[in-house]
Amino acid sequence: MTSDELIAVLRLQSIPNIGDVTAKKIISHCGSAAEVFSQKAHHLLKIDGIGTHTLRNLQDKIHLEAAIAELEFIQSQNIDYTYFKDEDYPNYLKHCIDGPILLFKKGTIQLQERKIISVVGTRNITSYGTAFCERFIEEIAPLNPIIVSGFAYGVDICVHRAAIKHGLQTIGCLAHGLNQIYPKSHGRFTSEIEQNGGFFTEFWSNSSPERENFLRRNRIIAGLSEATLVVESAEKGGSLVTADIAHSYNRDVFAVPGRVQDKYSMGCNNLIKQQKAHMLSSAADLIYLLGWEVKDVSSKSVQKQLFVQMDELEYSIHSYLQKEGKQVLDDIALECQIPIFRVSATLFNMEMKGVVRPLPGKLFEAI
Repeated sequence: MTSDELIAVLRLQSIPNIGDVTAKKIISHCGSAAEVFSQKAHHLLKIDGIGTHTLRNLQDKIHLEAAIAELEFIQSQNIDYTYFKDEDYPNYLKHCIDGPILLFKKGTIQLQERKIISVVGTRNITSYGTAFCERFIEEIAPLNPIIVSGFAYGVDICVHRAAIKHGLQTIGCLAHGLNQIYPKSHGRFTSEIEQNGGFFTEFWSNSSPERENFLRRNRIIAGLSEATLVVESAEKGGSLVTADIAHSYNRDVFAVPGRVQDKYSMGCNNLIKQQKAHMLSSAADLIYLLGWEVKDVSSKSVQKQLFVQMDELEYSIHSYLQKEGKQVLDDIALECQIPIFRVSATLFNMEMKGVVRPLPGKLFEAI
């Protein structure tokens, strides 16, 4: 990209009321970002979403001055970037209508033909959440996926560090510019992450970690990945926003279940209950549902539990599914002659034991 085009892209980024959706529409209409600023007013007003107020902002030189200043910072710090039309722009993010037109990056990020998973959760991670994160990353490591998170306290930093421990590439999505790190205490981890992945952000050097920036950052976490996993979350939280965004992108969402009375399991349990997320008890669930190749994964990672104790109802359902293959809940209830409400509760218990798994289309199958 030429300096003139980059300045034009930065100028578009800086203009109020022009988000990424509108910016892409304008660039597409004009052919390039630089052409936007050479078009006559009556041509620009034909574009859906462009009114007289936005037109005045496009013509305001203050945004040009801001773009030039940011370009000087980018060049002085040797910051890399990727444009939404570039070949190296994240593939999954290209399919998100509101994906950033420009992403700044730092580190050794290599996305080509790689499996990518986002893992998010509460900042107040419990021992249960910590143990699950470490086990999940260990189990999925043989497939060599990239692990994406938000570099925040709790689940985020736990999965970043676990990924590095197991030799995986990991990416932190930031809610501020690359001239700072938040939280400051995580500065000690930046070098390791840059050597084993790196950081993405859409924010300029004058951006501070404001609340709304974290909400915007969440769409990048969701958009970068094939699927999003929520490990722990209270009834409300940023990780649930990320899960909702991933769901809106038609990406698979997974959630780790917990006890109903546990505060930081409520969000995950609700996602499962509302059928916004697949219940996940191990990496094998995600591997299977995403259709990933498992031939390189050790049997320890994906092998079903042997000699699991099942009661009479569970054994009846399991035997039926083994014989008939994938079945919907209604058919299971009919053929096994068990009331639907009991089948539903029994299947949940069987999922927890790892002897059945849910599938898209409300199907179930024996493991």
